[in-house]
Amino acid sequence: MAETGKIAVVTGAGSGIGQASALALAEDGWSVVLVGRRREPLQETAAMAGDATTLVQSCDVSDPVSVNAMFDNVVKEFGRVDLLFNNAGLNAPGIPLVDLTFEQWQDVVNVNLTGTFLCLQAAFRVMRDQDPQGGRIINNGSISAHAPRPESIPYTASKHGVSGITKTAALDGRQYGIAVGQIDVGNAMSAMAGRMAKGVKQANGEIKPEPMMDVAEVGKAVAYMAAQPVGTNVHSLMIMATDMPFVGRG
Repeated sequence: MAETGKIAVVTGAGSGIGQASALALAEDGWSVVLVGRRREPLQETAAMAGDATTLVQSCDVSDPVSVNAMFDNVVKEFGRVDLLFNNAGLNAPGIPLVDLTFEQWQDVVNVNLTGTFLCLQAAFRVMRDQDPQGGRIINNGSISAHAPRPESIPYTASKHGVSGITKTAALDGRQYGIAVGQIDVGNAMSAMAGRMAKGVKQANGEIKPEPMMDVAEVGKAVAYMAAQPVGTNVHSLMIMATDMPFVGRG
């Protein structure tokens, strides 16, 4: 078993917000478990973390067997879990609702909603049973958890569901000393959101580029939430590009 310390599990750690958050946590002294479907991007994140303690774990967050096996491996390696950043996410193409296939809907919901639940449930079990008891879970919501974009029903519905998971789990976690919060991100430069800088459909149907922010700032925000002492919880944090059109009328 590796030397124990602050142990963080980050899903979707091979790129974007997950990678930025894993690196920010590593810089703050966390041992970071890098979780994703493909090992190669995770190994790149591990290399970027330098001398920090990392563990690469392949996992399909939509599969309960895979999720439980991943957490079993983490406990075997480190003995406990202090933080879960529930970040893995998927989007569907921006196409008219009537053209959306069931498979496209299901793929997004399986990862964004079911995956968030499965990882949170597994983390709850570990955090409930470990000594000292407790921990922290941060779910990656989205500004879409507050207001939709056109032609984004699977993503928007799943992120509203994540908000429901966060609120309920924050109550359910109290008896075990588990703090649950959510970060909602708007227009961070990543593979998923980068297209917005080139042009994205607005509420009136126009295609316009939108301001973007450095994804590293999101990583710092996650690290801030993670650094709160026992008894303090950042339950909800929104971070966004200053001039994005979220604040206003579409």
